[in-house]
Amino acid sequence: MTEETKIITEKDKAATTDQAATATAAKRRSRKKRQVTRGRVHILATYNNTVITLADQTGSVLVNCSAGQVGFKGPKKATPYAAGVIVKTAIERVREYALKDVDVFVKGVGVGREAAIRALYANGLNVLSIKDVTPVPHNGCRPPRPRRV
Repeated sequence: MTEETKIITEKDKAATTDQAATATAAKRRSRKKRQVTRGRVHILATYNNTVITLADQTGSVLVNCSAGQVGFKGPKKATPYAAGVIVKTAIERVREYALKDVDVFVKGVGVGREAAIRALYANGLNVLSIKDVTPVPHNGCRPPRPRRV
């Protein structure tokens, strides 16, 4: 191989890698978020924490947010104020999807339940329905065996 052919092949390699880099950059730039106008909000309010999940109608998660993720620690995670802050943060993240109408599914017995729903209204989402999906035992736990005395 002569020097001229070595130089040409090195230039060709550089050109093909540049083309590949620009092609992947173009793919990344052209990708945009899909528009979801109606979705679901799942609120899990436990004694220790509150978790908000925003999903589309099929159940694919768009955004989720919890009290610990926002910065609350310890017993402050289960407060109504924390629930409001969580909802505000989640709605800011989901703005790029253009979500407007939501169905709300609430699970759990924590104090963040009502505060989270009110925060949804306050932050500009149109709440179409609210459903409580807290699991309830039908016949309770199995009773303990009788004592042998």
